[in-house]
Amino acid sequence: MATLATERAGAPETPIVYGTSSRRDWKGAWVALRKLLSDSNDTVQAFRIMRALNADTPARQYRKLLQAPGGGRIAYRRVELSERFSDPNFIASFAPGTVGAAYRDFLGATGYTAMGLADVSEAQHLEDEMEHPYGWIGRRERDVHDIWHVLTGYQADEPLGESCLIAFSYAQTDGLGWAVISGGAALKSLRITGESAFLRAVWEGYRNGKRADWLSGEDYEQLLHEPLADARKRLNIPEPVRYHQARKRLAEQGLTGL
Repeated sequence: MATLATERAGAPETPIVYGTSSRRDWKGAWVALRKLLSDSNDTVQAFRIMRALNADTPARQYRKLLQAPGGGRIAYRRVELSERFSDPNFIASFAPGTVGAAYRDFLGATGYTAMGLADVSEAQHLEDEMEHPYGWIGRRERDVHDIWHVLTGYQADEPLGESCLIAFSYAQTDGLGWAVISGGAALKSLRITGESAFLRAVWEGYRNGKRADWLSGEDYEQLLHEPLADARKRLNIPEPVRYHQARKRLAEQGLTGL
């Protein structure tokens, strides 16, 4: 027994699979948040914040998926959506007016790719997470981020739209990292703009996320073929009124809000 204990003590520490521990790294999150707020395009910092604070969120999301209608089938298939969304034939298959067609237009307008977030996500390089259910659902939620931009109407190439969707995502997932990022952005906007339009839009994003159906339980390969207006209605995603008001106000000020 002593020998076994010694061997264990001297063995290298096994990496903790994202989602299996409730530990949070507040210091690491604070450092990453400061860097992100100084450069809103530094997406790597957003992933660091998520890993530092979301703790057991993937585990909770996975259990919830298994309990959702059709969720067991989605989990059993374990489709890597970044790969699916990178298939040009799949992207070309969507009829006009569908969620998929809007997503296709989104990719064309922004220059983003389905693998873009995967390329900056540190999690993809950790082998212990590649073949774990919690690693898979973490990648899945990363990969539908841009679909959520399409569904909610929040633009992705601006700080306001990104902050609103992040607040929406916090309401949907209860991932504390989302709350820290959106809250930090909203507070910074108060200092920069001198008014609360940005903050009110972010708060609306959170409320809309609370009211909407649970988007993580959707079969996205089917959802993308659904008419966009019908999908928004079915999923209880309202028009982001305060977001549009804030965009107009920021344009009048010649500011981005961050």
